[in-house]
Parts: sequence; C-alpha cells; structure tokens
Amino acid sequence: MIPYNQKIVKVQTSKIRQFNDYTKEVGADVILTLGEPDFYTPEEITEAAIKALHEHQTKYGPTPGFMEVRAKVCEYEKRVNNYFCTPDEVIITHGSTEALTSALFTMINEGDEVVVLNPTYPMYRQMVEFMGGNLVTIDTTVTNFQVTKEQLINAITPKTKAIILTSPNNPTGSVLNDSSYEVIYQAIKDKPIYVICDDVYNQIIFENRKPGFVRYTDLKERIIVCQSFSKSYAMPGWRCGYMIANKEFVSHAVKIHQYMIVALNTFIQPAMIKALDYDSQDMVQSYKKRRDYIYERLVQMGLEVEKPEGAFYIFPSIKKYNVSSFEFCKRFAQKYKVAIIPGDCFEADDFIRISYCVDFDTIKTACDRLELFLKELENEK
Repeated sequence: MIPYNQKIVKVQTSKIRQFNDYTKEVGADVILTLGEPDFYTPEEITEAAIKALHEHQTKYGPTPGFMEVRAKVCEYEKRVNNYFCTPDEVIITHGSTEALTSALFTMINEGDEVVVLNPTYPMYRQMVEFMGGNLVTIDTTVTNFQVTKEQLINAITPKTKAIILTSPNNPTGSVLNDSSYEVIYQAIKDKPIYVICDDVYNQIIFENRKPGFVRYTDLKERIIVCQSFSKSYAMPGWRCGYMIANKEFVSHAVKIHQYMIVALNTFIQPAMIKALDYDSQDMVQSYKKRRDYIYERLVQMGLEVEKPEGAFYIFPSIKKYNVSSFEFCKRFAQKYKVAIIPGDCFEADDFIRISYCVDFDTIKTACDRLELFLKELENEK
C-alpha cells in the first residue's frame, strides 16, 4: 500500500461526532450532543442570500472576501466589542474552523507550543499537533474554569507561540472573568506570544457582556480573532465566519485560505452583512431560560456543576460515581436512550457535556431520565 502522510494518519476524527453517531446506533431518541441551535436562520438573512442568487452572484469572489463584507465586520466589531480594525485586516472564512486552521498554519513551526485552558475543544490539539506543535494544557477544573497567575507561569516557556482563549467556553459555558483576562495580559504582554480569540460563542453571554481579550488594545498586533456565524445567528450549515489579525499576518494567512477554499461562496456574503445587523437577543434569552431550568434540575439531583454564563452547554461533574465519562454516557445512551457527550472528548474525564440548544420538552425528558440513571448508579455504590 502506498503510505499516507503520517501526520494526517495520527489526526483523530472528532470524538464528539463519533460518540454522537454511536448514540444513534443504539437507538437514542433524546439528543443533547451537538452544539447546533434549534432555531432556523432568521428570514431576512436567508432572503439576502436568495436575492444574491437571483442577481446571479455566483462568480468567483475576491480571496479575502468582498470589501463591503469586510468593512461591515469592522463596523460590527467597533460597535459591539469596541475593537478597531480595517478591512485589510479581515479575511472572510469558511466558518471559525477554517479561520482557526489558517491562523495555526500561519504561525506554528516544529516544536512550538500552544497553551489552552482545559476543558478544551478537541480540534485544537489535533490541528496543533498536525502542524508539528505541542499543546500545553492548563487544568481549570480546579479553579472554577478560570486561570491563575501560577498556572500560566508554569505553562509558558520560551517555546510558547500562542494561547487560545475560548470565552464562553465549549464545553463548560464559562466566561473568563476580568481577573483571568488580567492574569493572561500580565503574563504575555512582554513576550512574543499570540492570543487567538475563538469568539464563536462571544455573543451568547447571558449577563454583563463585556469585550473579551480585545480590550487590551496595546496588544492588537498579536491578537487574532476567529469568529463564526453558526451559533449567534443559527447559521451552522452556512459555514461562514471571519478572521481578524494584523496586516502582515493576514498577508500570509490568506495564502492558506486561498489554497484551501479559494474564497467563500459569493452569494452567502450579502447574508453575512444582514446577519451582522440582526439582533439575536431573543435567541440568547431563550438559551438563558433553558440554562436556568437544566442547572436547577442538575443541582436538585446532587450533581456538582458550575452555572454557565454563556454558550449553550453545561458541564456537571460525575466524579463521585467512580465511572469514566465514556462508560457513563454509553450506559445512559444504551438504557435510557439519551445522548450526551463524555467529558473525555474535552480532556476532562470527570465530567459530561450536555447541550441545551434544544426545545424544553427534550431538556425535561433528558433530565427526568438522567435522574433515574443517577439513582441507579447510587444503588450500585
């Protein structure tokens, strides 16, 4: 057999999607696995794309995206995050996944280290290691999903190239507080380290929303923002997002972007402009109500759990049951037909991730069945 690229052979496919597929095989009928909003894309956004198609906007577009879309991104970031950028610092990407991949491809050399806060999204490790880098993790399960000065001091070395911040976090729903941001700022401000802001859930913060790490304008040349439209505007199938970075970084990242996708679909880009003017607070408030319900139910069941401040995930501890997260979720799916995700997928085996971007009836059914399952586990002790 002709050998494959050994780096790609070592890359794992998504454990999240693997387990989601497994739960369907065993007949799970209550699905709280993927982070896919149950809302439909708002009609005015959809109509903008339809209009573009009717106007025959189906030719190749410019590689970094249409100027008017990049300008709209700049206007949005200034209005919402008080973050100033120019269109030549923006690339319109195939979702935040491609933005992150392009950013990592652009910066990582063999042996470089990238710091992440655990629990963490599994893509980061796979991509960093594929590019010859090493992922350095900070365990935030012991610090209420925040980060301390001591943890950062121990994690950062002369090989550190970047730190990835995801706030709100997937899988925990936690939002980095002012203290954590300041700790990160003080730790890296005088070091040649990039800060990658994976802002995919940035608009889904339930209370007291503030700008994230972009607040540190003196580090703007080292901040890379990766954004998606999937969660905030219920557009997961559209696969659109953007990257913001300094002009020189963008001049190199756009090469990766060009060779991977050439340019984002032209008729989708007018819909992105419409989305950036859309007020999605009704969706956010709906997620908040679901958060409140599921949090109270889990607390009543006796689970240790931090109350999520954003996104649409909750991440309770199952440590007291002395069972691996995979075994826990496997048994739950097999017997009670409820699909949730093992914490092991996020390098936090004492936890489980429950996605609550589903309707209330589904959440209630899942909680009722989980309560029965936990009683069963208690009786086994």
